[in-house]
Amino acid sequence: MFPSKLPHIGTTIFTTMSALALEHGAINLGQGFPDFACEPRLLDAVNDAMRAGHNQYPPMAGVPELRQAISHKIESLYGHH
Repeated sequence: MFPSKLPHIGTTIFTTMSALALEHGAINLGQGFPDFACEPRLLDAVNDAMRAGHNQYPPMAGVPELRQAISHKIESLYGHH
């Protein structure tokens, strides 16, 4: 086991909110808790992207190629973008 280099921060807000949701029988919308298997091709694609260094937040305005692809998809579905 490796010693942690992180400071001891105590309980996180995520732990607190998860406990409150459980206590009150509420659905916790604060975090994603997938309860289904992921498509193996998606896992492979994510692995490839991570190994290629695509592991940071995108620019605030988004990735131009992705914005263009989404625009074309919306236009094909609804006739406008």
